Amino acid sequence: MPFTGFPSVLVVEDVPMVAEVVQGILGRLGFQQVDIAADGSVALDYLAERRYGLVISDWNMTPMTGYELLRRVRSDRAMREIPFIMMTTQANADCFSSARKAGVNACLVKPFTPAMLRDTIVSVCSPVRSKSA
Repeated sequence: MPFTGFPSVLVVEDVPMVAEVVQGILGRLGFQQVDIAADGSVALDYLAERRYGLVISDWNMTPMTGYELLRRVRSDRAMREIPFIMMTTQANADCFSSARKAGVNACLVKPFTPAMLRDTIVSVCSPVRSKSA
């Protein structure tokens, strides 16, 4: 598995079924530690407690959106370098331009295939992984 030994991943998603699907895909890809937060405010609590190697967040959540979470992560010296993938539905894909301006590493339109998620993770995490090797 290509991601065995990779640092923890935080999935931020308010729809439990989607969170479970993403967690399952990540498990099949070899990620051993995947935490799930139901919105950005819960994610900030997780980020304060543990070092993550990747955040995968939905855009549209309450009370704190993925966009607000991204802005908070990018403004914090301790977290700003964490690779961050934003996901949303095709109907909301116009939000990706704002996410890119705020410093997101990649965007994914839901629904996506396991291969699309894997390729996106490789594209944002490979430089990080090679730096630490």
